[in-house]
Amino acid sequence: MREASKILTTLIVCVLLSVGAVAQQAPKVRIDFKETVLKNGLRVITAEDHQAPVVSLALTYNVGGANERKGRGEFAHLFEHLMFQGTQNVGPGEYSNLILNNGGIANATTGDDRTAYFETLPANQLELPLFLEADRLRGLSVTEGRLDKERNVVQEERRMRVLNQPYGRSDEVLTEMLYDNFAYKHGGMDSMEDINAASLEEIKEFFKTYYAPNNAVLVLVGDFKTDEAVALVKKYFEDIPRQPDPPAVDLSEPEQKAERRTTVEDALARAPQVSLGFKASRGNTPDLYALQILSAALGGGRSSRLYQKLVKEREIVNDISCSVDERSGPSALYITATLRPDKKTEETEAAIYEEIERVRREPLSDLEIEKAKNATTLAFISKIQTSLFRAIFISLYAGYFNDPNLINTWLDKTDAVTKEDVARVVEKYLRPTNRTVVITMPKAKAASTGTAGQ
Repeated sequence: MREASKILTTLIVCVLLSVGAVAQQAPKVRIDFKETVLKNGLRVITAEDHQAPVVSLALTYNVGGANERKGRGEFAHLFEHLMFQGTQNVGPGEYSNLILNNGGIANATTGDDRTAYFETLPANQLELPLFLEADRLRGLSVTEGRLDKERNVVQEERRMRVLNQPYGRSDEVLTEMLYDNFAYKHGGMDSMEDINAASLEEIKEFFKTYYAPNNAVLVLVGDFKTDEAVALVKKYFEDIPRQPDPPAVDLSEPEQKAERRTTVEDALARAPQVSLGFKASRGNTPDLYALQILSAALGGGRSSRLYQKLVKEREIVNDISCSVDERSGPSALYITATLRPDKKTEETEAAIYEEIERVRREPLSDLEIEKAKNATTLAFISKIQTSLFRAIFISLYAGYFNDPNLINTWLDKTDAVTKEDVARVVEKYLRPTNRTVVITMPKAKAASTGTAGQ
């Protein structure tokens, strides 16, 4: 029965995505949940789901790169790793082993606005992740040795994911140039030195300030009874002391008055790349929903305007994409194009700007709007099929926007976008003066100094 329900949902979405789909209301999402606030300020959100005998937990702390200060970057990322290094009760590495040995999975992620920890386990193991998360929040053991070890891990991770990847550094440069406020601007090369400069005392103070029950949201989704689950949460978390509320972060951004531009040489890149960024409104606003629809129509797939014009018709790029990076503060729309051999970046830029101007002159058609809405609907519904992603989404919506019910209203807000809304955000944000450009060029290899035959 459950499998049949999933197949039916997939068929409905496929119909929505068909080229000839007519305008219709977005599918309705209804996830019933209960919110409880513990005496120490921890927000607990529970959503029963008895379709499968599993339970998922997402614990999101309202701390990320935006909470760091000059000269002390990467603390949030560092703690994502330190949280797995043990307490008085659980040794280094044992956290993950306990989850895996009991049939579960676990992971964590850090961004500018949050740090999230999440697990999925069989329903009869609900108490295990609650114990583990409460145990490390209550008594994480941070020593010089563990700190030094994780410094190296974080630095090596950056080398692997950024410095040793084609265009990796270009992505960082684009963000650094796009934002003016330190909260979202910092990172990159300075972070390697910042981690080395951190003292044990500073690290412990960062943990005390931000890893507090009153600075977190705990979400449970799965096969449990709400009253019993809340009782278990109280058992493990409610005696953890509340801390003073962390200082508020200034996320404001001044209006950009002129185009910003730079060129990056990349020894790992095999083809030139054009990357554009347009600073936009904060997340969960009418403008952001309109930008998401614009992004899908402009560069969200093979039928999009940019793909059809630059890849299929003019054959000047191998691929092109458009995406929106939604944040709790000022967000951004990005366009990235990787060139074909012997094509010029100037030609590619000009073609992209022509398409942006064409959107101004020729607003998106009803069919383009509908296809873009269908694509975003599919992506959203596909993600929330699992209890884990429902838990993650609810925790992020609660942390980012103080609105866990956004999981039920997101599709309605997307579906409410009109052609006029899209035209408005094109004019407001996709202006040349609001544009940041990073051109990546393959770096020529140094000529060999050796002599043949020697």
